[in-house]
Amino acid sequence: MREIKIAESDDEIQGCYTVMAELRPHIRPEEFLGQVKKQNKNSGYRLVYLSDGEVKAVGGFRVAEWLASGKYLEIEDLVATNSERSKGCGGELFDWIVDFAKREKCSRIKLVSRVERFGAHRFYLNKRMNIEAHYFSMTL
Repeated sequence: MREIKIAESDDEIQGCYTVMAELRPHIRPEEFLGQVKKQNKNSGYRLVYLSDGEVKAVGGFRVAEWLASGKYLEIEDLVATNSERSKGCGGELFDWIVDFAKREKCSRIKLVSRVERFGAHRFYLNKRMNIEAHYFSMTL
């Protein structure tokens, strides 16, 4: 039986590392727990995971507000382990996040996806997300 939970304990957070590392390989295992806890404290970042006894998919998100669009949930990370892709884990986790946003009274869900991530774009479009803006950045 698969379950979806918000990772709250140190063990739950660290248990998400292997799957998250498939999306964020630059983060070392010994840095992961501290980084997640820091982001949680500073900006409300939360990890959610889908497990059947083993973590299969992980999402990172935060709830915030903008003057332009009100309260929203931003998905920062969403990844299913390579062996579980196209088996519904990512979609199930995405749907849970959508329901969480509704319970939190968010008016929308946002995310940023790198230009070359075509598979992710197909997934998000299939989940009825729209491409609404260009994202600009500047390295300092």
